[in-house]
Amino acid sequence: VPVRHLDIRRIKSDTGVMNETHYDVLIVGAGLSGIGAAVHLSKKCPGRSYQILEMREAMGGTWDLFRYPGIRSDSDMHTLGFNFKPWEAQKAIADGPAIREYIHETADEYGVNPNIRYGHKVVSAEWDSAAAQWTVHVKIDGKRNKQKMTCNWLHMCAGYYRYDKGYTPDWEGKDDFQGDIIHPQQWPEDYDYSGKKVVVIGSGATAMTLVPAMTDKAEHVTMLQRSPTYVVSRPSEDKFANGLRKVLPGMMAYGITRWRNVLFQLFFYDRTRKAPEKVKKKLLDMTREELGDEYVEKHFTPEYNPWDQRLCLVPDSDLFVALKEEKASVVTDHIERFTENAIQLKSGETLEADLIVTATGLDLQFIGGTEIIVDGVKQNPHDLLNYRGAMVSNIPNLTAVFGYTNASWTLRADLTSEYMCKVLNHLERENYVEARPVADGVEPDSDFMDFSSGYVQRAMERFPQQGKDAPWVITQNYARDIFLMRHNKLEDGALIFRRAHETVNQVAGLTPVAAE
Repeated sequence: VPVRHLDIRRIKSDTGVMNETHYDVLIVGAGLSGIGAAVHLSKKCPGRSYQILEMREAMGGTWDLFRYPGIRSDSDMHTLGFNFKPWEAQKAIADGPAIREYIHETADEYGVNPNIRYGHKVVSAEWDSAAAQWTVHVKIDGKRNKQKMTCNWLHMCAGYYRYDKGYTPDWEGKDDFQGDIIHPQQWPEDYDYSGKKVVVIGSGATAMTLVPAMTDKAEHVTMLQRSPTYVVSRPSEDKFANGLRKVLPGMMAYGITRWRNVLFQLFFYDRTRKAPEKVKKKLLDMTREELGDEYVEKHFTPEYNPWDQRLCLVPDSDLFVALKEEKASVVTDHIERFTENAIQLKSGETLEADLIVTATGLDLQFIGGTEIIVDGVKQNPHDLLNYRGAMVSNIPNLTAVFGYTNASWTLRADLTSEYMCKVLNHLERENYVEARPVADGVEPDSDFMDFSSGYVQRAMERFPQQGKDAPWVITQNYARDIFLMRHNKLEDGALIFRRAHETVNQVAGLTPVAAE
Protein backbone atom coordinates (compact mmCIF):
# COMPACT_ATOMS: atom_id res chain seq x y z
CA VAL A 1 0.00 0.00 0.00
CA PRO A 2 1.52 3.36 -0.96
CA VAL A 3 2.48 5.40 2.07
CA ARG A 4 0.49 8.43 0.91
CA HIS A 5 -2.76 6.49 1.34
CA LEU A 6 -2.03 6.25 5.05
CA ASP A 7 -1.22 9.94 5.48
CA ILE A 8 -4.13 10.74 7.78
CA ARG A 9 -3.50 14.01 9.60
CA ARG A 10 -4.84 14.44 13.11
CA ILE A 11 -5.53 17.49 15.25
CA LYS A 12 -6.78 17.92 18.80
CA SER A 13 -10.32 19.13 19.33
CA ASP A 14 -11.36 21.37 22.23
CA THR A 15 -11.88 18.24 24.31
CA GLY A 16 -8.37 17.03 23.61
CA VAL A 17 -9.60 14.12 21.46
CA MET A 18 -7.58 13.42 18.33
CA ASN A 19 -9.64 14.07 15.19
CA GLU A 20 -8.77 12.70 11.78
CA THR A 21 -8.93 15.52 9.26
CA HIS A 22 -7.45 14.27 5.96
CA TYR A 23 -8.56 11.30 3.87
CA ASP A 24 -8.04 10.04 0.38
CA VAL A 25 -11.81 10.09 -0.16
CA LEU A 26 -14.71 11.76 1.63
CA ILE A 27 -18.13 10.28 0.88
CA VAL A 28 -21.08 12.58 1.61
CA GLY A 29 -24.20 10.68 2.71
CA ALA A 30 -24.75 7.34 4.45
CA GLY A 31 -27.75 6.20 2.47
CA LEU A 32 -28.02 3.47 -0.13
CA SER A 33 -25.51 5.23 -2.41
CA GLY A 34 -22.99 6.15 0.28
CA ILE A 35 -22.81 2.71 1.88
CA GLY A 36 -22.47 1.13 -1.55
CA ALA A 37 -19.71 3.58 -2.47
CA ALA A 38 -17.75 2.66 0.66
CA VAL A 39 -17.91 -1.02 -0.25
CA HIS A 40 -16.83 -0.41 -3.85
CA LEU A 41 -13.95 1.73 -2.59
CA SER A 42 -12.75 -0.91 -0.12
CA LYS A 43 -12.98 -3.66 -2.75
CA LYS A 44 -11.45 -1.84 -5.72
CA CYS A 45 -9.12 0.65 -4.02
CA PRO A 46 -7.87 -1.21 -0.94
CA GLY A 47 -5.69 0.82 1.38
CA ARG A 48 -7.24 4.18 0.63
CA SER A 49 -8.53 6.03 3.65
CA TYR A 50 -12.11 7.29 3.61
CA GLN A 51 -14.89 8.62 5.80
CA ILE A 52 -18.61 8.94 5.26
CA LEU A 53 -20.08 12.25 6.44
CA GLU A 54 -23.78 11.91 7.28
CA MET A 55 -25.73 14.99 8.36
CA ARG A 56 -28.41 12.98 10.18
CA GLU A 57 -27.95 10.71 13.20
CA ALA A 58 -28.83 7.52 11.37
CA MET A 59 -27.85 5.42 8.39
CA GLY A 60 -30.24 4.76 5.52
CA GLY A 61 -30.91 8.08 3.79
CA THR A 62 -34.35 8.09 2.20
CA TRP A 63 -35.19 4.74 3.77
CA ASP A 64 -34.58 6.05 7.27
CA LEU A 65 -36.01 9.54 6.74
CA PHE A 66 -39.41 8.55 5.36
CA ARG A 67 -41.66 6.90 7.97
CA TYR A 68 -45.13 7.47 6.54
CA PRO A 69 -47.65 4.57 6.41
CA GLY A 70 -46.82 1.95 3.80
CA ILE A 71 -43.42 3.42 2.83
CA ARG A 72 -41.93 1.09 0.19
CA SER A 73 -39.82 1.00 -2.92
CA ASP A 74 -41.36 1.60 -6.32
CA SER A 75 -38.54 -0.37 -7.95
CA ASP A 76 -37.84 -4.06 -7.56
CA MET A 77 -35.10 -4.85 -5.07
CA HIS A 78 -33.22 -7.05 -7.52
CA THR A 79 -32.26 -3.84 -9.33
CA LEU A 80 -32.52 -1.40 -6.40
CA GLY A 81 -30.20 -3.65 -4.39
CA PHE A 82 -26.41 -3.48 -4.69
CA ASN A 83 -24.73 -5.37 -7.51
CA PHE A 84 -22.45 -7.10 -4.97
CA LYS A 85 -25.05 -8.16 -2.37
CA PRO A 86 -28.07 -10.29 -3.35
CA TRP A 87 -31.55 -9.36 -2.21
CA GLU A 88 -32.83 -12.53 -0.55
CA ALA A 89 -36.21 -11.57 0.91
CA GLN A 90 -39.39 -12.97 -0.63
CA LYS A 91 -40.86 -9.56 -1.49
CA ALA A 92 -39.19 -7.82 -4.41
CA ILE A 93 -41.27 -4.67 -3.82
CA ALA A 94 -40.00 -4.13 -0.30
CA ASP A 95 -41.11 -1.84 2.52
CA GLY A 96 -38.93 0.82 4.06
CA PRO A 97 -37.88 -1.13 7.19
CA ALA A 98 -36.73 -4.09 5.06
CA ILE A 99 -34.63 -1.83 2.82
CA ARG A 100 -33.19 -0.09 5.87
CA GLU A 101 -32.22 -3.46 7.34
CA TYR A 102 -30.56 -4.43 4.04
CA ILE A 103 -28.43 -1.25 4.15
CA HIS A 104 -27.43 -1.93 7.77
CA GLU A 105 -26.55 -5.54 6.94
CA THR A 106 -24.30 -4.33 4.12
CA ALA A 107 -22.51 -1.86 6.38
CA ASP A 108 -21.98 -4.56 9.02
CA GLU A 109 -20.84 -7.19 6.52
CA TYR A 110 -18.22 -4.96 4.91
CA GLY A 111 -17.00 -3.13 8.01
CA VAL A 112 -18.26 0.30 6.97
CA ASN A 113 -19.65 1.44 10.34
CA PRO A 114 -16.37 2.65 11.93
CA ASN A 115 -15.91 5.02 8.98
CA ILE A 116 -19.19 6.92 9.38
CA ARG A 117 -19.43 10.28 11.14
CA TYR A 118 -23.02 11.14 12.03
CA GLY A 119 -24.26 14.68 12.62
CA HIS A 120 -21.74 15.99 10.06
CA LYS A 121 -23.37 18.25 7.47
CA VAL A 122 -21.18 19.29 4.56
CA VAL A 123 -21.81 22.99 3.93
CA SER A 124 -19.17 23.83 1.33
CA ALA A 125 -16.08 22.45 -0.36
CA GLU A 126 -13.11 24.40 -1.76
CA TRP A 127 -10.71 22.98 -4.34
CA ASP A 128 -7.11 24.17 -4.32
CA SER A 129 -5.27 23.25 -7.51
CA ALA A 130 -1.86 24.05 -6.02
CA ALA A 131 -2.41 21.56 -3.19
CA ALA A 132 -4.55 19.26 -5.36
CA GLN A 133 -7.05 18.70 -2.60
CA TRP A 134 -10.46 19.66 -1.29
CA THR A 135 -11.06 21.52 1.95
CA VAL A 136 -14.49 20.50 3.16
CA HIS A 137 -16.38 22.68 5.66
CA VAL A 138 -18.56 20.61 7.95
CA LYS A 139 -21.22 21.74 10.42
CA ILE A 140 -21.34 19.32 13.35
CA ASP A 141 -24.55 18.32 15.15
CA GLY A 142 -26.44 21.28 13.73
CA LYS A 143 -24.30 23.77 15.64
CA ARG A 144 -22.64 26.89 14.33
CA ASN A 145 -19.14 25.58 14.89
CA LYS A 146 -17.58 24.00 11.84
CA GLN A 147 -14.74 21.60 11.24
CA LYS A 148 -12.43 21.61 8.25
CA MET A 149 -11.52 18.33 6.65
CA THR A 150 -9.40 17.74 3.57
CA CYS A 151 -9.42 15.03 0.95
CA ASN A 152 -8.04 14.20 -2.46
CA TRP A 153 -11.42 13.11 -3.84
CA LEU A 154 -15.01 14.06 -2.98
CA HIS A 155 -17.82 11.59 -3.70
CA MET A 156 -21.28 13.10 -3.35
CA CYS A 157 -24.01 10.65 -2.31
CA ALA A 158 -26.33 13.20 -0.73
CA GLY A 159 -29.34 12.42 -2.92
CA TYR A 160 -31.26 14.91 -4.99
CA TYR A 161 -33.65 16.62 -2.58
CA ARG A 162 -33.68 18.58 0.67
CA TYR A 163 -34.02 16.35 3.70
CA ASP A 164 -35.31 19.07 6.01
CA LYS A 165 -38.43 19.88 4.01
CA GLY A 166 -40.52 18.80 1.05
CA TYR A 167 -42.29 20.91 -1.56
CA THR A 168 -45.65 22.28 -0.38
CA PRO A 169 -47.66 24.88 -2.36
CA ASP A 170 -48.97 27.90 -0.48
CA TRP A 171 -52.72 27.30 -0.74
CA GLU A 172 -55.16 30.03 0.13
CA GLY A 173 -56.78 29.49 3.52
CA LYS A 174 -54.24 26.91 4.68
CA ASP A 175 -53.98 28.59 8.08
CA ASP A 176 -57.77 28.39 8.47
CA PHE A 177 -57.80 24.59 8.44
CA GLN A 178 -58.42 23.25 11.95
CA GLY A 179 -57.23 19.70 11.34
CA ASP A 180 -53.71 18.38 10.80
CA ILE A 181 -51.62 19.08 7.69
CA ILE A 182 -48.65 16.75 7.24
CA HIS A 183 -46.06 16.41 4.50
CA PRO A 184 -45.01 12.74 4.20
CA GLN A 185 -41.37 13.77 4.60
CA GLN A 186 -42.16 15.01 8.14
CA TRP A 187 -44.50 12.23 9.22
CA PRO A 188 -44.80 12.32 13.06
CA GLU A 189 -43.80 9.15 14.85
CA ASP A 190 -46.79 7.14 16.13
CA TYR A 191 -49.30 9.55 14.56
CA ASP A 192 -52.81 8.11 14.98
CA TYR A 193 -55.17 8.67 12.07
CA SER A 194 -57.83 6.22 13.28
CA GLY A 195 -61.34 7.23 12.26
CA LYS A 196 -60.18 10.33 10.42
CA LYS A 197 -61.33 11.57 7.05
CA VAL A 198 -58.08 11.82 5.12
CA VAL A 199 -57.34 13.74 1.93
CA VAL A 200 -54.02 12.94 0.27
CA ILE A 201 -53.03 15.69 -2.18
CA GLY A 202 -50.94 14.32 -5.03
CA SER A 203 -50.85 11.60 -7.65
CA GLY A 204 -47.26 10.36 -7.51
CA ALA A 205 -45.66 7.31 -5.95
CA THR A 206 -45.98 8.65 -2.40
CA ALA A 207 -49.69 9.36 -2.72
CA MET A 208 -50.38 5.97 -4.27
CA THR A 209 -48.51 4.30 -1.43
CA LEU A 210 -50.27 6.26 1.31
CA VAL A 211 -53.84 5.86 0.08
CA PRO A 212 -54.19 2.07 0.34
CA ALA A 213 -51.96 1.90 3.42
CA MET A 214 -54.08 4.37 5.40
CA THR A 215 -57.37 2.61 4.73
CA ASP A 216 -56.56 0.21 7.59
CA LYS A 217 -57.50 2.84 10.21
CA ALA A 218 -58.94 5.90 8.50
CA GLU A 219 -62.68 6.38 8.02
CA HIS A 220 -62.04 7.14 4.36
CA VAL A 221 -59.07 8.20 2.24
CA THR A 222 -59.41 10.47 -0.80
CA MET A 223 -56.61 11.00 -3.29
CA LEU A 224 -56.99 14.52 -4.67
CA GLN A 225 -55.05 15.03 -7.91
CA ARG A 226 -54.80 17.86 -10.41
CA SER A 227 -54.15 15.42 -13.25
CA PRO A 228 -53.93 11.64 -13.69
CA THR A 229 -50.81 9.46 -13.62
CA TYR A 230 -50.07 6.14 -15.33
CA VAL A 231 -50.42 3.32 -12.83
CA VAL A 232 -49.07 -0.21 -13.23
CA SER A 233 -49.76 -3.15 -10.94
CA ARG A 234 -47.32 -5.98 -10.40
CA PRO A 235 -46.91 -8.71 -7.75
CA SER A 236 -44.88 -7.72 -4.70
CA GLU A 237 -43.18 -11.12 -4.84
CA ASP A 238 -41.07 -12.17 -7.82
CA LYS A 239 -41.85 -15.88 -8.24
CA PHE A 240 -39.12 -16.25 -10.87
CA ALA A 241 -36.48 -14.91 -8.47
CA ASN A 242 -37.73 -16.88 -5.48
CA GLY A 243 -37.78 -20.07 -7.53
CA LEU A 244 -34.33 -19.47 -9.01
CA ARG A 245 -32.77 -19.11 -5.55
CA LYS A 246 -33.91 -22.65 -4.72
CA VAL A 247 -31.85 -24.22 -7.51
CA LEU A 248 -28.91 -21.86 -8.03
CA PRO A 249 -26.30 -20.21 -5.80
CA GLY A 250 -27.53 -16.90 -4.39
CA MET A 251 -25.28 -14.57 -6.36
CA MET A 252 -25.93 -16.39 -9.64
CA ALA A 253 -29.69 -16.34 -9.13
CA TYR A 254 -29.53 -12.67 -8.20
CA GLY A 255 -27.50 -11.80 -11.28
CA ILE A 256 -29.89 -13.59 -13.64
CA THR A 257 -32.94 -11.96 -12.06
CA ARG A 258 -31.26 -8.55 -12.06
CA TRP A 259 -30.45 -8.70 -15.78
CA ARG A 260 -33.89 -10.09 -16.62
CA ASN A 261 -35.49 -7.09 -14.92
CA VAL A 262 -33.01 -4.60 -16.37
CA LEU A 263 -33.59 -5.83 -19.91
CA PHE A 264 -37.35 -5.66 -19.44
CA GLN A 265 -37.05 -2.08 -18.14
CA LEU A 266 -34.90 -1.12 -21.14
CA PHE A 267 -37.31 -2.76 -23.58
CA PHE A 268 -40.34 -1.13 -22.00
CA TYR A 269 -38.78 2.34 -21.88
CA ASP A 270 -37.64 2.01 -25.50
CA ARG A 271 -41.21 1.17 -26.52
CA THR A 272 -42.56 4.26 -24.75
CA ARG A 273 -40.18 6.39 -26.83
CA LYS A 274 -40.81 4.68 -30.17
CA ALA A 275 -44.49 3.71 -29.90
CA PRO A 276 -46.01 5.86 -27.15
CA GLU A 277 -49.63 5.47 -28.31
CA LYS A 278 -49.43 1.68 -28.28
CA VAL A 279 -47.87 1.63 -24.82
CA LYS A 280 -50.42 4.14 -23.57
CA LYS A 281 -53.28 1.96 -24.81
CA LYS A 282 -51.78 -1.13 -23.18
CA LEU A 283 -51.34 0.60 -19.83
CA LEU A 284 -54.85 2.02 -19.85
CA ASP A 285 -56.34 -1.33 -20.87
CA MET A 286 -54.63 -2.97 -17.89
CA THR A 287 -56.08 -0.35 -15.55
CA ARG A 288 -59.54 -0.73 -17.13
CA GLU A 289 -59.47 -4.42 -16.27
CA GLU A 290 -59.12 -3.39 -12.65
CA LEU A 291 -61.46 -0.39 -12.42
CA GLY A 292 -63.67 -0.17 -15.50
CA ASP A 293 -63.96 2.40 -18.29
CA GLU A 294 -65.60 5.30 -16.46
CA TYR A 295 -63.12 5.45 -13.58
CA VAL A 296 -60.11 5.17 -15.88
CA GLU A 297 -61.30 7.83 -18.33
CA LYS A 298 -61.85 10.32 -15.54
CA HIS A 299 -59.01 9.60 -13.11
CA PHE A 300 -56.32 7.45 -14.75
CA THR A 301 -55.87 8.79 -18.30
CA PRO A 302 -52.95 11.25 -18.39
CA GLU A 303 -52.57 13.87 -21.10
CA TYR A 304 -48.85 13.12 -21.50
CA ASN A 305 -47.12 10.03 -22.89
CA PRO A 306 -45.76 7.23 -20.68
CA TRP A 307 -42.41 8.10 -19.03
CA ASP A 308 -42.73 11.82 -19.74
CA GLN A 309 -43.29 11.58 -16.01
CA ARG A 310 -42.46 8.62 -13.79
CA LEU A 311 -44.89 5.69 -13.84
CA CYS A 312 -46.43 4.67 -10.52
CA LEU A 313 -46.22 1.09 -9.32
CA VAL A 314 -48.94 -0.40 -7.13
CA PRO A 315 -47.96 -3.83 -5.72
CA ASP A 316 -50.63 -6.54 -5.75
CA SER A 317 -53.19 -3.99 -7.04
CA ASP A 318 -53.50 -2.58 -3.50
CA LEU A 319 -54.70 0.84 -4.67
CA PHE A 320 -57.26 -0.69 -7.02
CA VAL A 321 -58.54 -2.99 -4.27
CA ALA A 322 -59.00 -0.04 -1.90
CA LEU A 323 -60.95 1.85 -4.57
CA LYS A 324 -63.17 -1.10 -5.43
CA GLU A 325 -63.93 -1.73 -1.76
CA GLU A 326 -64.81 1.99 -1.47
CA LYS A 327 -62.37 2.49 1.38
CA ALA A 328 -60.69 5.06 -0.83
CA SER A 329 -61.62 7.29 -3.74
CA VAL A 330 -59.98 9.54 -6.32
CA VAL A 331 -61.00 13.11 -7.11
CA THR A 332 -59.49 14.96 -10.09
CA ASP A 333 -59.85 18.69 -9.61
CA HIS A 334 -58.02 21.87 -8.61
CA ILE A 335 -57.91 23.40 -5.14
CA GLU A 336 -59.71 26.72 -4.68
CA ARG A 337 -58.88 27.12 -0.97
CA PHE A 338 -58.77 25.43 2.42
CA THR A 339 -61.57 26.02 4.91
CA GLU A 340 -61.84 25.15 8.61
CA ASN A 341 -62.69 21.50 7.99
CA ALA A 342 -62.49 20.91 4.25
CA ILE A 343 -60.92 21.66 0.90
CA GLN A 344 -62.98 23.77 -1.47
CA LEU A 345 -62.42 22.72 -5.11
CA LYS A 346 -62.71 24.90 -8.19
CA SER A 347 -65.55 22.72 -9.46
CA GLY A 348 -67.57 23.76 -6.42
CA GLU A 349 -67.25 20.39 -4.70
CA THR A 350 -66.11 20.26 -1.07
CA LEU A 351 -63.93 17.53 0.45
CA GLU A 352 -64.32 17.23 4.21
CA ALA A 353 -61.11 16.36 6.01
CA ASP A 354 -59.68 15.85 9.47
CA LEU A 355 -56.21 15.25 8.07
CA ILE A 356 -54.63 16.60 4.88
CA VAL A 357 -51.47 14.88 3.64
CA THR A 358 -49.50 17.00 1.17
CA ALA A 359 -47.81 14.40 -1.06
CA THR A 360 -46.87 17.24 -3.39
CA GLY A 361 -43.29 16.35 -4.18
CA LEU A 362 -39.72 16.94 -3.10
CA ASP A 363 -37.67 20.12 -2.98
CA LEU A 364 -34.88 19.15 -5.38
CA GLN A 365 -31.27 20.24 -5.00
CA PHE A 366 -27.94 19.20 -6.48
CA ILE A 367 -25.28 17.40 -4.38
CA GLY A 368 -27.04 18.16 -1.13
CA GLY A 369 -26.96 21.89 -1.77
CA THR A 370 -23.21 21.97 -1.09
CA GLU A 371 -21.47 25.18 -2.17
CA ILE A 372 -18.58 24.34 -4.48
CA ILE A 373 -15.60 26.69 -4.89
CA VAL A 374 -12.77 25.99 -7.36
CA ASP A 375 -9.60 28.02 -6.90
CA GLY A 376 -11.50 30.79 -5.18
CA VAL A 377 -14.38 30.93 -7.68
CA LYS A 378 -17.86 29.86 -6.58
CA GLN A 379 -19.42 27.46 -9.07
CA ASN A 380 -23.01 27.76 -10.27
CA PRO A 381 -24.04 24.19 -11.22
CA HIS A 382 -26.45 25.44 -13.90
CA ASP A 383 -23.56 27.04 -15.77
CA LEU A 384 -21.79 23.68 -15.96
CA LEU A 385 -22.31 20.46 -17.91
CA ASN A 386 -22.84 16.90 -16.81
CA TYR A 387 -20.03 14.51 -17.73
CA ARG A 388 -20.90 10.80 -18.16
CA GLY A 389 -23.66 11.17 -15.58
CA ALA A 390 -20.93 11.04 -12.92
CA MET A 391 -18.93 14.29 -12.92
CA VAL A 392 -19.42 17.98 -13.73
CA SER A 393 -17.42 20.22 -16.05
CA ASN A 394 -14.74 22.36 -14.44
CA ILE A 395 -15.03 20.62 -11.07
CA PRO A 396 -12.04 18.36 -10.45
CA ASN A 397 -11.81 15.20 -8.34
CA LEU A 398 -15.52 15.09 -7.61
CA THR A 399 -18.11 12.49 -8.53
CA ALA A 400 -21.83 12.92 -7.91
CA VAL A 401 -24.27 10.02 -7.71
CA PHE A 402 -27.60 10.52 -9.44
CA GLY A 403 -29.71 7.47 -10.32
CA TYR A 404 -31.88 6.68 -13.30
CA THR A 405 -35.27 8.30 -13.74
CA ASN A 406 -36.64 5.33 -15.70
CA ALA A 407 -35.07 2.52 -13.66
CA SER A 408 -33.64 1.79 -10.21
CA TRP A 409 -31.46 4.42 -8.56
CA THR A 410 -28.79 1.97 -7.46
CA LEU A 411 -28.00 0.75 -10.96
CA ARG A 412 -26.26 4.01 -11.78
CA ALA A 413 -25.10 4.58 -8.19
CA ASP A 414 -23.06 1.36 -8.41
CA LEU A 415 -21.63 2.37 -11.79
CA THR A 416 -20.71 5.86 -10.59
CA SER A 417 -18.86 4.47 -7.56
CA GLU A 418 -17.05 1.94 -9.74
CA TYR A 419 -16.11 4.77 -12.11
CA MET A 420 -14.70 6.79 -9.21
CA CYS A 421 -12.53 3.81 -8.25
CA LYS A 422 -11.37 3.42 -11.85
CA VAL A 423 -10.30 7.06 -12.00
CA LEU A 424 -8.59 6.91 -8.60
CA ASN A 425 -6.53 3.91 -9.67
CA HIS A 426 -5.61 5.66 -12.92
CA LEU A 427 -4.45 8.73 -11.01
CA GLU A 428 -2.19 6.61 -8.83
CA ARG A 429 -0.85 4.48 -11.66
CA GLU A 430 0.08 7.47 -13.85
CA ASN A 431 1.16 9.75 -10.98
CA TYR A 432 -1.63 12.25 -11.67
CA VAL A 433 -3.12 14.47 -8.97
CA GLU A 434 -6.24 15.72 -10.74
CA ALA A 435 -9.02 14.61 -13.10
CA ARG A 436 -11.22 17.41 -14.43
CA PRO A 437 -13.89 17.35 -17.17
CA VAL A 438 -13.31 20.29 -19.51
CA ALA A 439 -16.22 21.29 -21.77
CA ASP A 440 -14.32 23.78 -23.94
CA GLY A 441 -16.62 24.87 -26.77
CA VAL A 442 -19.49 22.57 -25.73
CA GLU A 443 -22.87 24.31 -25.57
CA PRO A 444 -25.75 23.33 -23.24
CA ASP A 445 -28.53 21.50 -25.04
CA SER A 446 -31.06 20.31 -22.45
CA ASP A 447 -31.94 20.15 -18.77
CA PHE A 448 -30.36 17.70 -16.36
CA MET A 449 -33.65 15.76 -16.14
CA ASP A 450 -36.05 15.33 -19.05
CA PHE A 451 -39.20 15.15 -16.93
CA SER A 452 -42.30 17.31 -17.19
CA SER A 453 -43.27 16.95 -13.50
CA GLY A 454 -43.76 20.33 -11.86
CA TYR A 455 -41.45 19.71 -8.90
CA VAL A 456 -38.69 18.72 -11.34
CA GLN A 457 -39.08 21.67 -13.68
CA ARG A 458 -39.09 24.13 -10.78
CA ALA A 459 -35.63 22.98 -9.70
CA MET A 460 -33.71 22.49 -12.96
CA GLU A 461 -31.95 25.84 -12.60
CA ARG A 462 -30.14 24.34 -9.58
CA PHE A 463 -28.69 21.47 -11.63
CA PRO A 464 -26.03 21.19 -14.35
CA GLN A 465 -27.18 20.97 -17.96
CA GLN A 466 -26.56 18.40 -20.67
CA GLY A 467 -24.74 18.77 -23.95
CA LYS A 468 -25.95 17.36 -27.25
CA ASP A 469 -23.42 14.56 -27.64
CA ALA A 470 -21.46 12.11 -25.51
CA PRO A 471 -19.87 12.33 -23.00
CA TRP A 472 -22.00 15.34 -22.01
CA VAL A 473 -25.33 13.48 -22.28
CA ILE A 474 -27.03 11.62 -19.43
CA THR A 475 -28.18 8.34 -20.87
CA GLN A 476 -31.12 6.46 -19.40
CA ASN A 477 -29.71 3.16 -20.58
CA TYR A 478 -27.95 0.93 -18.04
CA ALA A 479 -26.46 -1.43 -20.63
CA ARG A 480 -24.95 1.49 -22.56
CA ASP A 481 -23.63 3.04 -19.36
CA ILE A 482 -21.85 -0.19 -18.40
CA PHE A 483 -19.75 0.17 -21.53
CA LEU A 484 -19.32 3.93 -21.01
CA MET A 485 -18.32 3.71 -17.34
CA ARG A 486 -16.59 0.36 -17.01
CA HIS A 487 -15.01 -0.31 -20.37
CA ASN A 488 -14.59 2.95 -22.27
CA LYS A 489 -11.17 4.60 -22.04
CA LEU A 490 -10.75 7.28 -19.41
CA GLU A 491 -8.60 9.66 -21.45
CA ASP A 492 -11.23 10.71 -23.98
CA GLY A 493 -10.08 14.29 -24.58
CA ALA A 494 -12.79 15.69 -22.30
CA LEU A 495 -11.54 14.37 -18.96
CA ILE A 496 -8.22 16.14 -18.41
CA PHE A 497 -5.57 14.60 -16.16
CA ARG A 498 -2.65 16.58 -14.76
CA ARG A 499 0.42 15.98 -12.66
CA ALA A 500 1.48 18.18 -9.75
CA HIS A 501 3.86 20.37 -11.79
CA GLU A 502 1.33 20.99 -14.60
CA THR A 503 -1.67 23.31 -14.98
CA VAL A 504 -5.05 22.39 -16.42
CA ASN A 505 -4.57 24.83 -19.31
CA GLN A 506 -1.24 23.26 -20.20
CA VAL A 507 -2.53 19.69 -20.37
CA ALA A 508 -5.80 20.73 -22.03
CA GLY A 509 -4.07 22.94 -24.58
CA LEU A 510 -6.48 25.79 -23.84
CA THR A 511 -3.87 28.57 -23.70
CA PRO A 512 -0.16 28.83 -24.49
CA VAL A 513 2.12 27.81 -21.65
CA ALA A 514 3.75 31.27 -21.79
CA ALA A 515 0.45 32.86 -20.78
CA GLU A 516 0.47 31.09 -17.45
